[in-house]
Amino acid sequence: MNKPEIDKFLDSFQNKKDKTIVIVDFGNVEKWKRSLKWIISIKQLARLVKNLSLGQRALRRFYYGSDYGSNESTYLTGWSKSIMEKAKMNKFSVVTKRVKYIHSRSNEFGFEKKSDLDVEMAIDLVKLKDDYEIILLFSGDGDLVYALKYLNEYYNKKCYIFSARNHTGREIFEAKKSQTIKDILFAEDFESYLKENTESR
Repeated sequence: MNKPEIDKFLDSFQNKKDKTIVIVDFGNVEKWKRSLKWIISIKQLARLVKNLSLGQRALRRFYYGSDYGSNESTYLTGWSKSIMEKAKMNKFSVVTKRVKYIHSRSNEFGFEKKSDLDVEMAIDLVKLKDDYEIILLFSGDGDLVYALKYLNEYYNKKCYIFSARNHTGREIFEAKKSQTIKDILFAEDFESYLKENTESR
């Protein structure tokens, strides 16, 4: 997408903002920096989202694991706390659960971190189905395609996927071919809207 195409896309939401649900799988979004070579700012992300969804805070949803460290602490790690606070400050409804530390001999630190929120996202999409017509999903993970297909077939919900080019699952492209997904948008095209800078931290 070039800038005129992006502007046209954003303008198309002017009368749909109160009927659009935004699902941000931030654990997935964070991984995009590997290929983007830049970091997506939560503040900038929220500014973009305001062009797409306004009204109910519950329709702007931010999913991310709460990391208390590997020692069963009752305090969030500084990084995790900062992420949660930024999301709340930028008017996202935050959905979270505790990060699991799983022993792994292959990992240099001796453990892998896991906090999969796909079930929570799928249930929330179904639970809130009467409040929206359009889904904007910030994730290239194909695990939600089954839920998106159900919502499209039975409730005529239209879905747009927002991902990075090298982080978009095969299932996503297949779902677009079958028209389960209306379109795929790529973070690379939205760099000027999303890239972290000293002013957006």
